[in-house]
Amino acid sequence: MLYEFLLTYVETFTFLNVFKYITFRTGLAFFTSLFIALLIGGPFIKLFSNKKIFNPIREDGPSDHIVKKIGTPTMGGIIILIGIIFSVILWADLSNIYILFCLYIVASFGLLGAFDDYKKIRDTSSKGISSRLKILIQLFLAVLGLIVLTYFIEYDEFNNLYFPFFKNLFVNLSWFFVPFSVFVIVGSSNAVNLTDGLDGLATVPVILVAGCFAFISYVTGNIVFSNYLQILYIEGAGEISIFCGSIIGACLGFLWFNAPPAKIFMGDTGSLSLGGSLGAVGIITKHEIVLAITGGLFVLEALSVMVQVISFKLTGKRIFKMAPIHHHFEKKGWPESTVVIRFWIISIILAMIGLATLKLR
Repeated sequence: MLYEFLLTYVETFTFLNVFKYITFRTGLAFFTSLFIALLIGGPFIKLFSNKKIFNPIREDGPSDHIVKKIGTPTMGGIIILIGIIFSVILWADLSNIYILFCLYIVASFGLLGAFDDYKKIRDTSSKGISSRLKILIQLFLAVLGLIVLTYFIEYDEFNNLYFPFFKNLFVNLSWFFVPFSVFVIVGSSNAVNLTDGLDGLATVPVILVAGCFAFISYVTGNIVFSNYLQILYIEGAGEISIFCGSIIGACLGFLWFNAPPAKIFMGDTGSLSLGGSLGAVGIITKHEIVLAITGGLFVLEALSVMVQVISFKLTGKRIFKMAPIHHHFEKKGWPESTVVIRFWIISIILAMIGLATLKLR
């Protein structure tokens, strides 16, 4: 919005040409969302505390959670969403279909998460919306967005699935592209949601993945860099860097309040929307597999839940002391801060591996 307004005065004020550069606007989006999150974080925490918008604690979780985390406000994802949406509207090209798709995913999944959080608070239960209903709504939202997106996409390669580490190795998914993309978005959304169980645990990995894809989006949308790196050039994809920059800024601002001991939790409002957004970015840039690598921690957390459930149903035995896996290590006696920092280290390593795939071909 502001970006488009400033462009109308480029011929009169030539210094405004700087706003044509994606890197400059990505930086502006980062600082805008960071400033917004820091500015509104405190008042939101005070408001939520006064309104008793507290996070219901799992009764079967680690015993110290009931003592340490009860009475902590939730739905802090609203802070992140406001920062992201406002900064993207200010600095991104709103005629770009990829930006509109990302805004749709972050807003719609955020609203779903907010309703889930509201139900938990109203019922004073950690269950919220039933898992089946939540996934059905996520599937509907993802399918609706992808149908609109594919209608406006004009290049044939969009249906391809590209493999990292290999030159020009891809599979044409054809009609299966939409179901696969739905799986990526919904899977990513729920994986981040499962990871968000300790103070700051999900926030930093989200920042790392968003940082990786800010770079990947930029080089994918730049014909010179994409040819040099031998990756698919996607016209207009560079604009997604601005969206990723806004995620980084908003999450950093939120982390100021979410750092241990957390003053507020992001809730499903934040985790579902952030996860869905990362999935959307992975699809747009055609780096879905790289998303699974850089976001490997989220994959690990989701797999631990799946393995636990399958094992218990088939054998009546649990593989882990508790799932998701971060609670397993808590049950083993690891302090919460140790679990969080070690999982951050894993995320940093995976992010570096993900970036390395761009050159190792």
